[in-house]
Amino acid sequence: MAVPKRKTSPSKRGMRRSHDRLVGAAYIEDAETGELRRPHHVDPKTGLYRGKQILTPSED
Repeated sequence: MAVPKRKTSPSKRGMRRSHDRLVGAAYIEDAETGELRRPHHVDPKTGLYRGKQILTPSED
């Protein structure tokens, strides 16, 4: 069974864990509608993606 030879210092432990944080979802303001949407995703309200009509617009 593998056993560490030395105790890991709090600094080294923290550096190892530095990328384990939870990151919130990114949102951008849509250039045409001004509403928030996820980047690189189809806008569900208008159905546009990069200026092209991909889906039929939803009726809310």
